[in-house]
Amino acid sequence: MIEPISAANGQNGEQGPDPWSGPSHLRAIQESAVTLFLLLCASITVLTTAGIILVLGFESLAFFRMSGISLFDFLAGSELRPDAEPPTFGILPLIWGTFVVAGGAALIALPIGLLSAIYLSEYAHRGVRAVLKPALELLAGIPSIVYGYLAFMLVTPILKWIFGHWDISVEPLNALSACIVVGVMIIPMVSSLSEDVFSAVPRGLREAGYGLGATKFEVSTRIVLPAGLSGVVASFILALSRAIGETMAVVLAAGMRPQITLNPLTSIETMTTYIVAVTNGDASYGTPNYLSLFAVGITLFGMTLTLNVLSGLVLRRYREVYQ
Repeated sequence: MIEPISAANGQNGEQGPDPWSGPSHLRAIQESAVTLFLLLCASITVLTTAGIILVLGFESLAFFRMSGISLFDFLAGSELRPDAEPPTFGILPLIWGTFVVAGGAALIALPIGLLSAIYLSEYAHRGVRAVLKPALELLAGIPSIVYGYLAFMLVTPILKWIFGHWDISVEPLNALSACIVVGVMIIPMVSSLSEDVFSAVPRGLREAGYGLGATKFEVSTRIVLPAGLSGVVASFILALSRAIGETMAVVLAAGMRPQITLNPLTSIETMTTYIVAVTNGDASYGTPNYLSLFAVGITLFGMTLTLNVLSGLVLRRYREVYQ
């Protein structure tokens, strides 16, 4: 009688290979290890952000309890005198100075960066692009403190020479110098991100415009720019958040005078500058003056986080997907 051969056994009646041994089992272990490692890396970023929020949040609550100041008076108060008796902690001048520097830098960087991206994407030859784009991105690698010294040693003397012809006084540390150097600093971010967006626009859209008789300028401004508008807006928002969070260049260029003024040739103080001043000052640990830097820090964190979230929403809402 011929006995049937079991599928689990070999032709000689031997037991088949163990599924938990051999190359397949080793590969499954490797895949699991890689998955756990990637999960750990992703968790570190989330936990770091959560840790920053918790530290800033608890210390800010301690500041409001110890100082007795309300949130409205803190954000809308126009007097910042932590060493006075009693001390006042109105950070509206800091918010004003922060937005003055960020807004002035945006007026400089956004048009220059956008036009540079259009040139690199639509007009420059491949060899020229291979040289200009890395050279432009080198600006992003220069330390911010170098930009601060550039503002103090070069930009401010030039402003004094220019405005001196009209007998207009320019302070050694002024907001306009900070706007110029921060604007130059964020140009590579706008230009590089926008150029990448323009390069992703399909070639067929350009050729369709040329087929209808459009010029290169019309194709660039009426086809390529609208097609990549979501990415351009996202690059603008990210560059603006970078300008808001800039520290050392603003410290050396704009000064440390908390005031609300429309004169860009005078000294102002930003939120980052105030944090540096308190950190390097004589504020004792646990005092309201010391704890105020955490309250200012979480306000700044909230502003930059809002801009980053807004950038992500713009990308998801208006992104153009091409097949």
